[in-house]
Amino acid sequence: MKILFLSMLLITATNCGESQQAETANIQPEPVVSQEDQSDMLIGEIEREDLQQPPFSAWFDPMYKSYKPNKEALEIIKEHINDYEIKMFLGTWCGDSQREVPKFYKLLELADYNMDKLNVRAVRRDKTLPNDGQKEYDIQYVPTIIFLKDGEEVGRFVEYANDELEEDVAKIVSGQEYKNPYQ
Repeated sequence: MKILFLSMLLITATNCGESQQAETANIQPEPVVSQEDQSDMLIGEIEREDLQQPPFSAWFDPMYKSYKPNKEALEIIKEHINDYEIKMFLGTWCGDSQREVPKFYKLLELADYNMDKLNVRAVRRDKTLPNDGQKEYDIQYVPTIIFLKDGEEVGRFVEYANDELEEDVAKIVSGQEYKNPYQ
């Protein structure tokens, strides 16, 4: 059973970057469907409360409740996180987003982050938003969490952690050298 679960998680995780792979292979991207036809996913600007409603709460709530970040990394984050505006792009259909986004929300809560400085957008499977709102930030994989200081991007977490989520975030917000897995 554990092997089946891990296999399904791996398959889902590899699909979170599928649009770029489809372009490379000359495969036609999934046709854009109307909002009404996408009831299994959220699209556009969202709030945490949206993720705490069915069907999304089935993955959000357990991951949020079980996450326990490293205390040293959390202290570094607490010291620096409110210096940043954060833009987060996720896919409610994506295994990587389902794993990292609940943990990131809990990390922000534990760090006493000013949530008014967080902007969260849910993308379609082809990583697009209404009115192409993703283009400004070059979103290719989800989740992508962008840290801005004085309006300038200083770092981004992309898809999965190099170490652990809190350790990667601590490096970004404290100004340490950090490269996401795609740099």
